[in-house]
Amino acid sequence: MMKVTGFTFIRNAIKFDYPIVEAIQSILPLCDDFVVAVGQSEDETLALIKNINPEKIRIVETVWDDSLREGGKVLAVETDKAFAAIGEDTDWCFYIQGDEVVHEQYHPAIQEAMQRYQEDKTVDGLLFKYLHFYGSYDYVGIAPGWYRNEIRIVRRNPHIYSYRDAQGFRKNKGEKLSVAAVEAFVYHYGWVKEPKAMQRKQETFNKLWHDDEWVKKNVRQAEQFDYASHIDALELFTGTHPEAMKKRIEQKNWKFDYDLSFNKLTFKQKLKNFVQNKIGYNLSYENYILKK
Repeated sequence: MMKVTGFTFIRNAIKFDYPIVEAIQSILPLCDDFVVAVGQSEDETLALIKNINPEKIRIVETVWDDSLREGGKVLAVETDKAFAAIGEDTDWCFYIQGDEVVHEQYHPAIQEAMQRYQEDKTVDGLLFKYLHFYGSYDYVGIAPGWYRNEIRIVRRNPHIYSYRDAQGFRKNKGEKLSVAAVEAFVYHYGWVKEPKAMQRKQETFNKLWHDDEWVKKNVRQAEQFDYASHIDALELFTGTHPEAMKKRIEQKNWKFDYDLSFNKLTFKQKLKNFVQNKIGYNLSYENYILKK
């Protein structure tokens, strides 16, 4: 018998237009229960989470330490609060962030991978591929700066913890996790928001990484976010979106178009893309040890 617990954290989901409901719903069928660390918010985030699935979801109410402004550390702290609340009878812990959604077409592969490695204690977690949407639901980022893989399922192990700004996980005192790859993508929608909401996010969330002086100097003050000025290179998305995202996509109320022939990639970036995409050799930073 295998038990799977989902976990995540969130604050001000409505204010910053996070698809947290869609994120949770996208993996809930794979989970026996779910833990959400809900930070004290300026909106109705707590009520939003309470209304998803009360029978499966357990809420841990938290208060963010906004003094932790170096490297997004508070995000890892909040992740760990949710992780620590998971019962000891859980085998696998499925992590999802508030702007990530898993397509239901990958559920069988994820379920199979968890079952295959359940008894293999040399595997600390499962590694997912990523698609990073930008500007709208029609384009994905292809510059080398977008991370291509990350750990999203880990064992219920008290020695595992959220690393740096909660992008991935480590164990003990900085040891990388040994992971197995699962043939599934996480769809990252963090750069797809109504431009005014995206601007509010930029002005607020950069404070989790930098001091006020840095934010004042580097984050442009504006009424809405200028997507065009931040693009390196995009490509058209030709697949389908998760069912959980259908309503949100139908309600999209802004326009974003991009000339696919234009990009600002340097020769070095283009070469790196070629090596990674055509040859299959990963030149990106890896926050894990991949089992062959």
